[in-house]
Order: sequence, then C-alpha cells, then structure tokens
Amino acid sequence: MKQALSRISGRMTTLFSMIFKMAQRQADHKKLTRHIVELNKKQSSIQIINEVALCLKDILNYRLFAFVIKKKKSVDIWLDPKMYKKSLEDIILKDFRIKDRESLNYLNHTFHPDEREEKFNMNDLVFYELNEKNCHSRIYMLPHNNMYSHHDEVVNLILQGCSAALSRQAKIENLTNAAAIDPLTGCYNRREFENQLKRNIAGAIRHKNDLSMFMFDLDHFKRINDTYGHLAGDKVLQEVVALMQKNMRTGDILARYGGEEFIAILPETDKVKAMELADRLRIKISKKIIMHNDDTIKVTASFGVSELNRCADMTRIIQDADTMLYKAKLNGRNTVMPGLFKIISNKESEKRVKHTV
Repeated sequence: MKQALSRISGRMTTLFSMIFKMAQRQADHKKLTRHIVELNKKQSSIQIINEVALCLKDILNYRLFAFVIKKKKSVDIWLDPKMYKKSLEDIILKDFRIKDRESLNYLNHTFHPDEREEKFNMNDLVFYELNEKNCHSRIYMLPHNNMYSHHDEVVNLILQGCSAALSRQAKIENLTNAAAIDPLTGCYNRREFENQLKRNIAGAIRHKNDLSMFMFDLDHFKRINDTYGHLAGDKVLQEVVALMQKNMRTGDILARYGGEEFIAILPETDKVKAMELADRLRIKISKKIIMHNDDTIKVTASFGVSELNRCADMTRIIQDADTMLYKAKLNGRNTVMPGLFKIISNKESEKRVKHTV
C-alpha cells in the first residue's frame, strides 16, 4: 500500500512539475513577446540594449548582465550592476584581445575610484555571441533564477530580435554619420560639432559637470602645401587626426573646424586638465614624422583652450578658444594658451601650477 501511495505521490509530483513548467514557459513567452514588440520600436542602440536587459531581468532576474559591442577602435559596454566592473573587464580584455582599458567605453555608467566593487564566480557566467554583418557583440550574464529548458530558447529569441534591431540601427546611424563626418580626416565636420556641443553643454548643465574645449591648427600649413603639394598636405591632416584620436579619450569629440583648424570638446574635464592634454598632444604632433613619397615632413601645432562659463554660453566657449589660439600664434606657435608652468619649491617640495595668459 505504501509503495502504491509512493508511486502515486511521485507521479503527482512529476505531473505538477510538468504543469508548473508549462505555465512558466507560457508566462515567459508572453513576457518575451511583449519585449520583442517594444524592441522593434526603439530608435537607438542604447534603447535596444536597455530593452534586452529589461527582458532578461524580467524573465531570468539576472545578477549580472553585460552587453559588449566591438567597434573598430573601442569596445562599448552596457553593464548592470556597475559593482562588477573590474572582474568583468578582466574577462572582456581577454576575450576581445584588448591590451588597453582606455579602449573600453561604458554606455550607461560613469565610474569613480572609490566605488564599491565585487567579484563573482566565473564558473557561473554564461555568454551568448551575436554576429551580424556590421555588429559583432557578446552578452555576459549571471542568471539568478533557476534556468529551465525553455530559457535558452527565450534568450536566443530575444537576441535574434536584438541582433536584427542593432544591425538595422547601425545602417541608419552609418547613413546619418556620413553627413556628419569630414570625408578627408574621418572626424566630425563643423555642423556636427555644433550639434555635439549643444548636447554636451546641456549635459554639463544638467549634471553640473565641467566642460572644456581646445582649438588647434597646424603651424605654417600653407608652406607644406606649397613645398610638397596638396596630396602631402592631405596626408599630414589625416595622420595628425589619427594621432589625436589615438591619444584622446573615447568620449572626447574631435571635429574639423575649417582647413587645417580643428576643435575638440572635452566632457567632464576642467580647464587645467584640458591644458595638460593639449600640451601632451602638442608634443606628440611635434615628434611625429610623416613620410610622403621620398619626403620627410614634420609639423607643429598651436592650441587654444577654454572652458564653459557660468552662463553656459556656446558662443563664448568657442570665442575664448579662438582667442587663446591667436595668442598661441603670437607667442611663437607650437605652444598652448593659456599655458602651464610648474614651480617646485625647494623648501616645501611641492608642485604649484600657474596659468600664463
């Protein structure tokens, strides 16, 4: 009798388990359908990734979710929660064969040195690959809920929808970028620079962040064109821009302002840091050797630095940079204005930084 009751109890348990799993599957697919509908309404890459994160949080209640997109010169990362940054970065650097952490660009967070960080067990980490023609990305996840047999299907379906949406958005963004990019140098053109500056000023005001800018042009550039020809001049512009972009942060914005004159927006950067960056870039340009046919070309640049004033005046920040650039030229070129010089006191053994205008 006991054996019969035990068999019945076992069958009932199995039956209820099957019913529960079927109900769970139906509920999860209902959630999935709702999120896929929302996914197709999104109009930016970040909105698409946000919806994928919401879907997976809703269904799997993940402990960690990271969406990583490989770009030509950088890697974009959407991360939740931010406390796993360090542990996840070690994995991303290895998986994507990246040596420099500066190439990692976070889409939904800014970080401070004193923030709390936690480690996780990498044995529990799962990942999924997305390989579209113009979108190579990977998702890392630590699920919190029990993973049922249908969850792989759910994840794959949302990722298929995500992959298609990102590919479609990339095509739209490429068409948009074509109108915003200077065709010779590959940096932004003047019109797009003004759009970017408006957005960055609005962001700086909203979050009460610093915002600086520098303007620079190549010294005696006409002499290069006259001596070596315009093709050589074009190559100089291209190589200088490539050098600048390599040595600036991912979030910094470089644009061609006109001819051999360029301008850069430096978000979350005060004036002193902007001056230091400008001087480092000035030195790198002066050391750059550019080969054209059998000719060796060297060039220098003059920089003018400004910062957002209390009135948040877009015109003023550009005018201030232009004024400082003019002073840099008057001061003999190949310099930064305002300038920095450091004095080390023998008595106090401390650095003091002064501005020169």
